[in-house]
Amino acid sequence: MLSPKKTKFRKSHKGRIKGNATQGNFVSFGDFALQALEPGKLDSRQLEASRIALTRHIKRGGKVWIRVFPDKPITKKAAETRMGSGKGAPDKWVCPIRVGRIIFEMQGVTGTLAEEAFQRAAAKLPFKTRVVNRALQLSWSTI
Repeated sequence: MLSPKKTKFRKSHKGRIKGNATQGNFVSFGDFALQALEPGKLDSRQLEASRIALTRHIKRGGKVWIRVFPDKPITKKAAETRMGSGKGAPDKWVCPIRVGRIIFEMQGVTGTLAEEAFQRAAAKLPFKTRVVNRALQLSWSTI
């Protein structure tokens, strides 16, 4: 699973995921991309499961870029712990995903193969997504 080697602080505030993505919302590296249509928290395990589904479907053909990184710690208290006694220990790492964020990019495969692979990867993600083509890329502000 992906996780940062070192962080400035062990625990972070929960925060809210509001608005559209202003960074990472255009296809930059590949020809096809998977774009988030809903906000949510993407767990490092979900990201790894979708990456494996994606790469297995294209059978080592083409190149894949992961455009997100789980750098936010989520804490969890032990089971059957009474209220109070502080915040729990870090449990997992997530990346907050805003609407319009590009999650994966792919190059070197046909459009139909890329779409099938992205559909398999999207089945592992906790929010709705769509496939974006670099040639037919729409401005997110016009949608």
